[in-house]
Amino acid sequence: MMIRMLVFLWTLPTTLIGLAAGLLWILLGAKVRISHGVVEVHGGRMATYMLHLGGFAAMALGHVIIGCSPGVLDQLRTHEHVHVKQAERWGILFIPAYLLAGLWQLSRGRHAYYDHPFEREAFAAERAEGFACDQKGVE
Repeated sequence: MMIRMLVFLWTLPTTLIGLAAGLLWILLGAKVRISHGVVEVHGGRMATYMLHLGGFAAMALGHVIIGCSPGVLDQLRTHEHVHVKQAERWGILFIPAYLLAGLWQLSRGRHAYYDHPFEREAFAAERAEGFACDQKGVE
């Protein structure tokens, strides 16, 4: 219990940024729910901008995940929860580490998103979950 509280405090600065972003989304019509131990914010007018201007369907900031819709959040939950765990590991350094890792990939002529180590870890978790589901279907 004490360790979980310390992890929460370590992640709190990033979570506060997520809560501030989530509040903006809510003011623009989004809905909020608590799911799998995190705050999930979805929909509203910002959802359109996420896809068309930002080019992303969901993002995690600490213990807050913002997504276009409940369905998108359900579909990307495994991926986004990897980012929640990364934020727990990196704490206040998560956002700078994420941005610097993307810049590092760009400086090496690689893709800032698809070659990003944080994203690669999240994609690997998605693939592992898909494999586990496939295996269950075989039995």
